[in-house]
Amino acid sequence: MLMAFLYLGRIKNPEQLKKTCPGEFGKLFGLDRIPETKCLRVKLKAICNQKKSKEWNADLANKWASKEGSEFYYIDGHVQVYSGHNASLGKKHVARQKLCLPGMQEFWVNNKEGLPYFYVTGEVNEKLQEMLLNHIIPKLLTDIQVKYSETELLEDTDLAVFTTVFDREGYSPVLFEKLWNEFRVAVLTYNKNVKDSWEESEFSEYTILSDGKEETMLLAERQIIKNNIKIKEVRKLSEDGHQTSIITTNKKISTEDIATYMFSRWSQENYFKYMRKEYDFDRVLQYSLEAIDGNFIVLNPEYSNLSHYIKKVREKINRRKAVLHDLENKNINESMENTGMQMKRQAKVQEELDYLLKNEEELLIQRKKHPYRIKIKDMPEDIKYNKLNQESKHFQNILKMICYRAEINCANIISEYYKRSEEEKMELVKSIIKSHGDILLDETNESLTISIYSQSNPRMNYALEKLCVVLNEAEHIYPGTNLKLIYKLAK
Repeated sequence: MLMAFLYLGRIKNPEQLKKTCPGEFGKLFGLDRIPETKCLRVKLKAICNQKKSKEWNADLANKWASKEGSEFYYIDGHVQVYSGHNASLGKKHVARQKLCLPGMQEFWVNNKEGLPYFYVTGEVNEKLQEMLLNHIIPKLLTDIQVKYSETELLEDTDLAVFTTVFDREGYSPVLFEKLWNEFRVAVLTYNKNVKDSWEESEFSEYTILSDGKEETMLLAERQIIKNNIKIKEVRKLSEDGHQTSIITTNKKISTEDIATYMFSRWSQENYFKYMRKEYDFDRVLQYSLEAIDGNFIVLNPEYSNLSHYIKKVREKINRRKAVLHDLENKNINESMENTGMQMKRQAKVQEELDYLLKNEEELLIQRKKHPYRIKIKDMPEDIKYNKLNQESKHFQNILKMICYRAEINCANIISEYYKRSEEEKMELVKSIIKSHGDILLDETNESLTISIYSQSNPRMNYALEKLCVVLNEAEHIYPGTNLKLIYKLAK
């Protein structure tokens, strides 16, 4: 509870406890004071040593998904960049920085609104397709209760167990066929390598819900076949004539729902952005290392490095060939008096070209000595991959998930009572969390009244009063006591 309260109060790590008043925080728990930084870390270590984070996350994900009746799961990768020197991590492409950097690759599973369920961490450099097939889909099937019963699935062979939504990184018709035939799992993603255009007469206007607002789109639908599996293709026509192609193996979903669910994928991107900004999501919380299974096969770093050098050499070769070609044409068109000078220039460029060609040949011979893929146990010790211990990170990420869900649910409650709610509701929630107040104990009536001080303007106070009404109707009991919680706005 203390860690959750710290995160909600934007105290992003135990070290920042040194700047807070332990007595004031202690009153939230009915204690004289909260633990100091060192003591809190000892307690966190004791919890993490139990290695129960994955089990806890699976239990929470099942409860959340069952309550929300989810059948669409949004999957996307997120890289936690590592800038230390102890670990030897594989490099991943970080889209937000447009760089390849060492780090741990996390694959998150969220719902349509961006609320998180769980995540899995890759060992080294696994791609989305591999993680989907080997980790995410099995985890969804085993840890989360399926919405449809076995009888319903047997009676309707077109009914999907659930649908996964992801970007073009997971595009693979072979994978789509395998997921449907083996697991009855549908996919929803963007199409790749689209070269044709549909006639504008095929498109019709549809109203879809995007980011909580209704939006009119021009959409068209066709049935196509890829790898012997029927696929729905929907295209959106933009004002500039561009056609965005979406494909799905879900046979029950309508045209407007395909567009709605696909374009809602931005909610997951917004989740990552918000968590990085507000919860210090990418902070490295672990420093101990773990070995990776020696039989795990990865791309050979030495082979990759040599391929990089070969690519650079070939770029230089092509530039020299272009220069040589231009000099030869220039020599043909100019007078005989300049021939000697042009021949000298050609000879110099030819000499550089011969050197580069020889260098390329040597690098190719050297690369043949190294296999394209290699087992980790066969890698040289100085570059052998390992990984960071994920238990502490996983445990604290679960707490951050709970806090984020609490903020979103609170924001959704007050949104109907607050103007410009879509733009400002999260700011109002943060303001309420950071507000001062009084805790009033009434042992006679067995109640604990939370009196929250006034906000900065009347419309925020109005939304806060409505929130208090909803919370009071729930009749929550303070944990570990028989005291009913009562919320009100201080007058």
